[in-house]
Amino acid sequence: MTQKNKTTKLVLTACFIALGIVLPFVTMQIPSIGNMLCPMHIPILLCGFICGAPYGLIAGIIVPLLRSVMFGKPQMMPIAIAMAAELATYGLATGLLYSKLRKFKGRIYVSLIFSMILGRMVWGIVSFGLFHMLGNPFTWKFFVMQAFIKAIPGIIIQLVCIPVIVYQLQRVQTLENSNGRA
Repeated sequence: MTQKNKTTKLVLTACFIALGIVLPFVTMQIPSIGNMLCPMHIPILLCGFICGAPYGLIAGIIVPLLRSVMFGKPQMMPIAIAMAAELATYGLATGLLYSKLRKFKGRIYVSLIFSMILGRMVWGIVSFGLFHMLGNPFTWKFFVMQAFIKAIPGIIIQLVCIPVIVYQLQRVQTLENSNGRA
């Protein structure tokens, strides 16, 4: 990877981190809606697709922890820490799968769906440990409600918007490459 490419990925990752910090302000005025739309997830998933696994991993760790430190939301323990594990998994898994499935036509959807499921499983495992450590119950019902049922609107938004954005960016890159600008 060239120095210019590394710099571009670092700058884009910083932009995704900033978006992950700011985007929840749009939805968090009504916490129940903000929790359903999962606004921090979108920039991290996109970072994994666009910048690659290591950058997505780092952005996923930073966003919830930095938001917690800066604004007190999400609450650091146990929420932000569990979210950091979840979002780091999203960024890592999307980047890895997307690059490994180069020849597979549906790679965006496969990468996205697998990453979303894996990230939620990681969130559940980490949350279980943290809640248990704090002496709070963490049940299967709570896990399914928080990770899947309450998140259905956010999941739908991610499944609709992220592939469109990634496809459009691929199209632009293909056009630039065919015009000799890359």
